[in-house]
Amino acid sequence: MTPLEYDRERIWHPYASLGNPPPVLHAKSASGVAIVTADGLKLVDAVSSWWCVAHGHNHPAIVEAIRRQSEKMCHVMFGGFTHDPAVELAEKLAAIAPPGLDRVFFADSGSISVEVAAKMAVQYQNALGHPERNRLLALKGGYHGDTSLAMALSDPDGMHTLFKGIMTKHFFAEKPTISTWGEWNDADAESLRRVVDEHGGEIAAIICEPVFQAANAMNFYHPEYLREMRRICDERGMLLIFDEIAAGFYRTGPLWAHSRANIVPDIMTVGKALTGGHMTLAATLASGKVADTISNGRPSAFMHGPTYMANPLACAAACASLDLFAKGDYEANAKRIESVFARRVMPLKALPNVVDVRILGAAAVVEVRRMPAQSDISRVIRHSGVWLRPFGNFIYSMPPLVADDRTIDRIGFALMNLAASPPGPPPEDGDFHE
Repeated sequence: MTPLEYDRERIWHPYASLGNPPPVLHAKSASGVAIVTADGLKLVDAVSSWWCVAHGHNHPAIVEAIRRQSEKMCHVMFGGFTHDPAVELAEKLAAIAPPGLDRVFFADSGSISVEVAAKMAVQYQNALGHPERNRLLALKGGYHGDTSLAMALSDPDGMHTLFKGIMTKHFFAEKPTISTWGEWNDADAESLRRVVDEHGGEIAAIICEPVFQAANAMNFYHPEYLREMRRICDERGMLLIFDEIAAGFYRTGPLWAHSRANIVPDIMTVGKALTGGHMTLAATLASGKVADTISNGRPSAFMHGPTYMANPLACAAACASLDLFAKGDYEANAKRIESVFARRVMPLKALPNVVDVRILGAAAVVEVRRMPAQSDISRVIRHSGVWLRPFGNFIYSMPPLVADDRTIDRIGFALMNLAASPPGPPPEDGDFHE
């Protein structure tokens, strides 16, 4: 069998059937903003390989950092040991994190960092003598990952409804409806306040993706909503958790999406672009108040510890990635990409199949009434030379932050062609493209 034949028969892909798998391309190499396939197709990676390849593929500085570290030590358990890359990375994260978030827990992936954040909130409340506060309040339209607790905190009517029976029950407020650029109306947070009034005694923390709800709703919302969250948490003794995994590291413009609200959470999760998309790694950052309270409780140890926690190779990659962020003007890059998207993509609102176009920083979303057929998606990808991975009713791009204007123009052309394609049949229940 050829590699593609073996893959089709034996290997599951994300959110895909093994009995009737969607087509896949055979990637052979990647560099800069492009992925090259075995048949010689060169594709602009318009989704940054799920939003993590911020500096482009195979960045020499990050590859070199991994190589250097591999000559010293590829892995050592973090239980009973520490090492230079972990300490260096913790220092770098603390230096750029919101004020006071200087206690660092390293995790294998974004989903695990969310699980860690939720467990921190519950253990914090337990240490304060509130074991009954063992639920979280999240937002409909949100997405926090695929592991069980992360699923339980994601939109209850989203892609994981099949697994409701094994999920812990949490509380959900209606998703924010006022856009980032709209005029704030306090009524937008009424559902949030109502849930807190009804269940506040059981809630350890509120968690959300600040400003940008990504993989479920592709929703950009008003930063005033975050300020209302902060006020409620302070008033009711809850912690505030911001999941910056998708929106952080300049994706929406500033370094942290929540900085538009000029507030600081108690816990924050980061991942994806942390290593520039070169290795899997995430981190949960907590305040001294959270860490000290947990440490003074019973048990005093925080009860989590992944096998590959603080993997030295991944930490070295992340240190190199953060150095690149520090050296470049990525906020200006995001604003530049936003302006090109606005010129190229915003006119797509006029297409009959388009419901809405939303753009913020280096993220452009085209919401369509009906998604084109898979054959049309594949045709546009090959014709335009742009890799897109639509899902639900969203055709979107979150390109590498180093993409130049010509590349963004090319992505805009692909988005236009796909949005204008004949729509395909309605997706089956649970048929997501990612």
